Amino acid sequence: MTRKAAIIGGGVIGGGWAARFLLNGWDVGVFDPDPEAERKIAAVLGNARLALPALSDVPMPPEGKLTFHGTIGEAVEGAEYVQESVSERIELKKKIYAQLQQANPDVLIGSSTSGFKASDLQEGSAAPHNIIVAHPFNPVYLLPLSEVSGSPANSAETVEKTVQIMKDIGMFPLVIRKEIDAFIGNRFLEAVWREALWMLVDGVATTEEIDEAIRMGFGLRWGQMGLFETYRIAGGEAGMRHFMAQFGPALKWPWTKLMDVPEFNEDLVDLVASQSDAQSGMYGIRELERIRDQNLVGFLRSLKERNWGAGKVLREHDARRAAAFEVEPSGAPLVLAQMQVLPGWIDYNGHMTESRYLFAASETCDAFLRLIGAGMEYVAAGHSYYTAETHILHLGEAKLGDRLTGTLQVLASDEKRLHTFVRILKDGVPVATVEQMCLHVDMKAGKACAAAPEVLAKLGPIAVAHAALPKPEAAGRFTGQRRA
Repeated sequence: MTRKAAIIGGGVIGGGWAARFLLNGWDVGVFDPDPEAERKIAAVLGNARLALPALSDVPMPPEGKLTFHGTIGEAVEGAEYVQESVSERIELKKKIYAQLQQANPDVLIGSSTSGFKASDLQEGSAAPHNIIVAHPFNPVYLLPLSEVSGSPANSAETVEKTVQIMKDIGMFPLVIRKEIDAFIGNRFLEAVWREALWMLVDGVATTEEIDEAIRMGFGLRWGQMGLFETYRIAGGEAGMRHFMAQFGPALKWPWTKLMDVPEFNEDLVDLVASQSDAQSGMYGIRELERIRDQNLVGFLRSLKERNWGAGKVLREHDARRAAAFEVEPSGAPLVLAQMQVLPGWIDYNGHMTESRYLFAASETCDAFLRLIGAGMEYVAAGHSYYTAETHILHLGEAKLGDRLTGTLQVLASDEKRLHTFVRILKDGVPVATVEQMCLHVDMKAGKACAAAPEVLAKLGPIAVAHAALPKPEAAGRFTGQRRA
């Protein structure tokens, strides 16, 4: 059964939530009185379709259905969850909650508020226990953090339900243990923001120089280790205690102006805006978003390869979806991988490189191995399928941004061998086929051996079902053989 979320407010954040839910298979109903809402969400969704699938190593679910509605009641009908992302005006938010709870009294409402506590949002509500904070970071469809903050009115069950929904769409729900304005992330960002504004006002640095200090230095450390783990390393072999002893006295030095804020006036706005225009005005906003997304995908995938930081969240989300992916033996190749042609995948001609066709086939094969119980845990236990032979046939071209699907057909198998045929499809048409023969190996002994009974038990029904399929025309080809 398809699940449904309602999105109230379709700006940058609301559009990002809509994209994350949709691409994770949820239907989404949107309410936003802005006549440009459909166009704006379509632009965000277009960027999300280019980026989010590139983080996944298991098949993405079928995209949900997106609908726009003229009333809040229509948008929330049949929804199990609502994400409110309207302007930061508490009376407006309370008005929205009243309409939502009148239309769907039991629906769980998460707020994208950047600073209001849940208890403030719940004040005057008919059902305060169903209102909670779920604060994301932009772009919502890529960054996993969701700060979940409740009040005494929220039961443990409500908090857990919110946490589970966040996990279901691939996010990292961080439950705030104590109500606090602006939560954790924005409290930290506000301190950095205030210091940055003083540096501008005092002529210490420009917007570009401040950004360079972040992205060329500590920002790279924060992105994968955060603050305290980074400083632990700075303490050397003696660890955090040594770091605190060495740098603790600096807490009393006049380094910062945390509570001394520059006057907010037109001069400050002009200073920030003019320098920002000089720094980045040559790019359009959508272009900047795509550049940002491509950089984030590369960074997140690197973390994913190492199972570290935000990359661990991506791996866990893949594992949950892979575990839920049930294969019933049928008379069709298995759809196992959804991929996106990224900038690093193309050559000087703008086409996908040969190595990436093999990578796409490997991703498809790896997904199949996970499916039959021969994934990384199996490898860690000392057994694996090794590729013994590969034949690739190029049939078409894949270019930057193309969506690719990997399917796999089992041609033959026994206790030690697995003969497969992978098709890499673009718009349902093969752009390449890859035929492979794999041997099951005892890695310690360094020789072929029979696969584990539980692996063969999963492989067997698929092989039997695929035996009834026609043999692919390209199967068994030799290099240089003319095409029919």
